[in-house]
Parts: sequence; C-alpha cells; structure tokens
Amino acid sequence: MKDTTAFDVVLGFDMETDIGSYTPFYEGVQHGTPPILDILDRHQVKATFYWTGHAAENNAEMVKLVDSFGHETGCHGLFHETLGDPIFPLPNNWPILASEVEGRLRIATEIIQKVLGQAPVSFRCPRLWGSTQVVNVLEKLGYISDASFPLYFYSEPFVPYFPSRQDWTRPGDMPLLEIPNFCDLDMKSSDPYRRDRDQWPLFRTQSADALMEKANGFISYVGARGHRPVVCFYLHPWEYYPMPEGLIDFGECSVKPLPFITQNCGPYAVEQFDRLCGLLKQAGGRFVTAGQLAGEYLEGSKSQNG
Repeated sequence: MKDTTAFDVVLGFDMETDIGSYTPFYEGVQHGTPPILDILDRHQVKATFYWTGHAAENNAEMVKLVDSFGHETGCHGLFHETLGDPIFPLPNNWPILASEVEGRLRIATEIIQKVLGQAPVSFRCPRLWGSTQVVNVLEKLGYISDASFPLYFYSEPFVPYFPSRQDWTRPGDMPLLEIPNFCDLDMKSSDPYRRDRDQWPLFRTQSADALMEKANGFISYVGARGHRPVVCFYLHPWEYYPMPEGLIDFGECSVKPLPFITQNCGPYAVEQFDRLCGLLKQAGGRFVTAGQLAGEYLEGSKSQNG
C-alpha cells in the first residue's frame, strides 16, 4: 500500500430519501439514479451504492437495476437516522438508543439481502456519524468495510485503516476496513465543526474542477507522507434530480432547506459528475468499490502477518 504513483477512487452513493432526513420522498432514487448509472457506464467505472433498508424495500426494482450494472450494493442503516456519535446538533434528530443499534442494522441488512439475494458487506452511516458501537456491530454482522469516517472533523487517520474495538477513530486489529471520506487537510477552518474543509457539495455548488482541486490537494498531502491516497466520495441520488428550493409543507410544519443543500440539483449536477469522473480518470485514479478495496487491504494485511 506504499505505491504513491497513483491513487484509488471510491465513489459512494447514499441511497436515501430526498434531501436526507428532511422529506419522505424517493424522487431522487427513482429519477436521479438512471443518469448516475449512465455516467458510470460511459466511463466504465464501478461504485458502491449504500441503501437504507427502507429505500431498498420501497425501491426494489432500482436496487436490482443498480446491481445489474455491476455495482456494489451496500447498507446505509434502516432509515436515514443517527446511528453513531452526532458531530453537530440537528433539531428532532436525536441518536437512536444504544440498545437499538444492533437490531436496526440487522433488520436493514436482512431487508437488503431479501431484495437482492445476497447480504451487503459494505456500510456507511447517515451523515457520516459513526461510532465505536457501530463498527463492532458491523463486524458481528459480517461487514468488511465502513465508509463512515468524516475526515473533515477528525483530521486523522487520513488513509484506510482497521479500527480499534475500543475507539473507532484509531487503528486497531478489527477485520473491518474503515475508509475515510476525504477533505482539505491543509485548509484553516472557520467553522466550529470544520465542515468547510469537507468535499460535499462542492461539485454542484461550484464545479467538478473546484472539487478536483480539493481532491488533488488531498492526494498530494497523503502522497507526501508516503501513503497511497484513497479518495472516497459521498454523493446522493437526489442531487441528480431537481429538488424543491422553497418551503416543503407537511401540514403541521414546513421545512426549508438552506440554499446550498438543493442548489444546482438536477442537470448541472449530472454534467459536473460526468466531468468529475473524467478528471479523476485523467489524473490516474483507479476506481474500486468499497468491498473490493477492503478485500485488497485484508489480503495485504494477511500477507504482512504471514
């Protein structure tokens, strides 16, 4: 894993309700997924699609369509809910009880297995809010990769690692690969949670070129420290279909996402994602699924340990 002449790319799509936790709709899954598949097919690259159990159960035909293109099917929890340690406060979005985590992850896994015919082995927590408890449950359920780690908040480790059973943010000996989601590690943050260092949603609020500049900075940062960079992205199907930009009325309340949440969802996002794939290939990126990367790291670990 010391080859720094190139880098790996993990494209992850979080298959969830529109605008994350803020609507009960699946317009993005239904209408945003096909253009994503077209772009991936045109560039001949594979990705990992992380489905919530609810999304998979209510969009079974789309789960099967994604699988038919040869992409990996992962899990994103049962609903788009807080499974792990929250990083910043959100109203009416309290973490589920610790006693519920294993049950909900088990049910989500079983739903996806029933829909697809095979159990997922790759996982990502909603909002990248993972925890030590979550990785221990994932190991128990047979997962081999977790792409929940929000590098913008923790800063390190900045390369994939096998986490500790006592602290998921530190290397240990679990047979589960933790894949950090890349960010700008050289940037001086002005946000208390360091969210301005993050990658999302730069590709559509600005451009693929702006996101590629951030990715190149991360690649240089990791390579200069003697490691092979892994550039892990987190994206959503609802970004590829126009989302409502005003008040979303639910009778007893209304939700109005901040402008950057829905800005340029639809054609512009599709165009910029297409360009991003081209830029990553041009720069020498090797596209792998999360499960594939975990398999390679696990094999490498076994070889090193004899």
